[in-house]
Amino acid sequence: WLKCSSSMSLNEGVVAEHSEDLTLFVQNLLKDMQSRFQNMSDAIITRIDDMGTRIDDLERSIEHLMVQAGVEEISRPDR
Repeated sequence: WLKCSSSMSLNEGVVAEHSEDLTLFVQNLLKDMQSRFQNMSDAIITRIDDMGTRIDDLERSIEHLMVQAGVEEISRPDR
C-alpha cells in the first residue's frame, strides 16, 4: 500500500508540473500573439494615416495644377 500511495503522489506531482508548464506556455503564447497583433494593428493604422496624408497632398497638387491651367475649381461636397 505504501508503495502504491507514493507512486500515485509522484504521478500527481508530474501531472501538476506538466499542467503548470502547459499553463505557462499558453499564457506566454497568448502574450506573444497579443503583442504581434498590436504591432500589426499599429502598422496598419500608421499606413492608413500615411495614405490619408498622401491623398490630401495629391488633392492639393491637383487643385494647384487646375489653377495653373485656368480650370475652374470643382466644388467638393466637404467644403
